[in-house]
Amino acid sequence: MQLFPCPFCGLRDETEFHFAGQAGKTRPEPAGEVSAEDWAAYLYMKANPKGPSHEIWQHLTCGEFFRLERDTLTHEVAGSTALRGRV
Repeated sequence: MQLFPCPFCGLRDETEFHFAGQAGKTRPEPAGEVSAEDWAAYLYMKANPKGPSHEIWQHLTCGEFFRLERDTLTHEVAGSTALRGRV
């Protein structure tokens, strides 16, 4: 079991969280002009870093989204940042 730090609720069991995506990935716009190939790349092509990564997670208990910095190799969590009020 791994513990994730929700910036709103504190440390919680990993089963309370849902992976929401890779942080910093920009949605292609304008949507009506995006090719099928570019849309598929956005949806399905993911960076799969070995080491430090930045991800967006949702804490299902409180419903809040946050950015999690963790190492995909060691599973060490470096921290989390609230996304509330950010664009």
